[in-house]
Order: sequence, then C-alpha cells, then structure tokens
Amino acid sequence: MALLRQEVDPSEVGLDAKALDRLDQHVAHYVDEGRLPGFLVAVSRGGRVAHLTAHGRRDVAAGLPVEADTLYRIYSMTKPVTSVAALILIEEGRLRLDDPVADHLPAFADQRVYEGGSGAGVTTRPVEQPLLVKHLMTHTSGLTFAFYHCHPVDALYREAGLESAVLPGSDLARTVDAYARLPLQFEPGTQWNYSVSTNVLGRIIEVVSGQPLDEFIAERIFRPLGMPDAGFQVTDEQAGRLAELYGGTGDGGIEPILGLPLFGRPRFLSGSGGMVATAYDIHRFSELLRRRGELDGVRLLAPETVDLMTRNHLPGDADLRTFGSRPAHDEPGNDGVGFGLGVSVVIDPDRTQAPSGLGTYGWSGVATTTFWVDPAHDVTVQFLTQVRPRRSLKLYPDLKRLVHEALTD
Repeated sequence: MALLRQEVDPSEVGLDAKALDRLDQHVAHYVDEGRLPGFLVAVSRGGRVAHLTAHGRRDVAAGLPVEADTLYRIYSMTKPVTSVAALILIEEGRLRLDDPVADHLPAFADQRVYEGGSGAGVTTRPVEQPLLVKHLMTHTSGLTFAFYHCHPVDALYREAGLESAVLPGSDLARTVDAYARLPLQFEPGTQWNYSVSTNVLGRIIEVVSGQPLDEFIAERIFRPLGMPDAGFQVTDEQAGRLAELYGGTGDGGIEPILGLPLFGRPRFLSGSGGMVATAYDIHRFSELLRRRGELDGVRLLAPETVDLMTRNHLPGDADLRTFGSRPAHDEPGNDGVGFGLGVSVVIDPDRTQAPSGLGTYGWSGVATTTFWVDPAHDVTVQFLTQVRPRRSLKLYPDLKRLVHEALTD
C-alpha cells in the first residue's frame, strides 16, 4: 500500500522542528474544542517529507483514527487536476487556450450576457467576444454558482435547478448544456468569479479526448504518477478508509452530513469537485507541479507549460479581491493573490493575509482541505480534514504563518 511517510529530519532541510510542533498543537486545539474531527498535515522541502502528523478521528462515532492512508473528499482541489488534464491535450495540439468553447460545445454558441433586471425581468445582449477555454481555466468566464445569492444570474441558476451546480439526476453533458442556456454575468475576461467553469472544462476534455472524464484522468494522470487511491469513486476495498464528512453546527461544533455519492461510478463526473484522494496521492500530484511536469522519470507536461499554469493570468496588478466580480470575493484572504490556470498564485506577498513566498500557488476544497507549493522556499504543504463549516475557520492563514515561522533558511 502507498503511504506518505516522513523522509527526513526537519533540521536537514532548513525547518525548525519546534515550530512545526507549534503548528500541530495549534490545529490540535480545533480537535480538542470539537471544531474538527481530526486532521493530517504534511510539510515537505525539496520534495522530501520533513513533517507528517495525523491526529484525531476520521470517524468520531466509530472511534476510527486519522491514518496515513485515510481517504478524503478533496472537492475543489479537483480543479488543478482537471486543469492538468486540459493542459495535456493542449500540449498534444488537440485543444488551445484560445479555442472558443462553442467550437467543442455547440450549446455555447450565440452566448448572451446579463444586461439588467432580475427574475422574469432580466435583460441580456449578445456577448462582444466569445467565451474561450482560457476563460474557463482562469475563472473569468462569466459563469457563476447558484449559492452566491448576490446577483440576478445566481438566481437564474437556482431557478434552473442548479443549486448544487448539477442538474438533478443528470450527467456532465446535460448539466453543462443547462449552464449554456443561462446568460453570463459579465463579458468573458473582464472580471474574476469563481464558478462552475471547471465542470465545463471537464466536458470539453471528454469531447476532445473521446473518453469519459474519469477514464481520461486515470489513464493520463493517476496511473502514470502512481496515485493509487485517487479517483471519482470509492471501491469496497477503500470504503473503510474514507473519512466521515462533517458540517458545522450553530454552536460551533460538528455533526455528520451527507457528502458526494461516491459508492459506484457517479453519473455526474465533476471536474470541479468530484475527486477523492489520500495524502500520498496529493503529495505525488504536488510534486509533479513542483518539479515542473516530471516525477520519477515520468513527464506529463513540459516545464514551460507548468510555468504557464502557475503564473498569474489576471491583468496588471489586479488580484482576486480587486478583479473579483462579487461581494463573496471581497475578503482579506484574496489580497495579493492572483490566479493562474486552475490555481491561485501569490503576486504580492506584502499584501497577503499570511506570509507567503512570491509565486506560491495551490488551491483548497470546501471540506477544509488545502495544498500549496512555495517555489521561493521550495516548500510544499498539504492539510486534510473533512469539515464543511458554517463559518470560516480562518485556519489557512494560521497554517501559512506557522509553516513560514518554521523556515530557518
């Protein structure tokens, strides 16, 4: 079985073991206070795991501990994987960043954009420029999420049955067609709005490759990289290792909630948030990016392609807060952070909420999972738990600060 293991003493790679212990103790308080069931945190430098801690329970009621092989729903951490899949097709010349989405998905022809009004009174006009593949990968597409509740187009998504981003009972193709029938919130490329864009990208991958999304990603990413547990479903063998999913309660505690329908192949293959993985799987994927497209003699992408993926694609000095189109993005955590092709990218460390090296990239999932790669310090971090909180735990800035404090050179 593939397990993530500590490979080197922290001091050998310029990390302070006492500072890393403080990190563990800080997060353990969340477990002690009943705000997290348990967690796994891993810190690597130069590709070698220098700190690995598993603490608490993967299933509180059953008393099952978090272990190195625990399986997690990584939700939106699926997006960087889907982006790598698209970049593989781009390198092969089967897809281009500047391709109009309608060239691959005809339902997006004659796209319209919101002009004014609300509800039945919404008015639209034709887009001035076509929606492109690069707009999907940078979340500048004009697509949205139903749960934002801050724009008339968000309400149109809810009226169309897209409250959870999937048309009930439908597959990826039918759901993406439902997105196409709705107006964009803004002209493509003019604002940043985190959205269902990566589901559309996943459908394009299916059309271009001629394979279902899960099969293409397994064949071209998971198997070549040696990510044995990553996928879009949980097998009988894996079932006992899957962490229970929890939601936040009104009093600040947690309680079990329903998660993704993972047992049996899902009808809806979400390139935005459908994956499960272990710490080992995530480490392998992070190492692919840190090593600029190659791992253990297997090259999936050219170095220049990974550089393109992990650099900022927002205009000028705009960050997610200033280029964001919705109040949901107007938060301190978006200061100094831009966006690449499927990952966030630190563009101004002086403005970030927590210490970060210039060019640090990564992404997070709604169940409080995250990873980041800091090229300036050659540090890679992942944090895994399974809680969808009612309110932000404000945990990520603390993690970044505590990891930064552990750097000794």
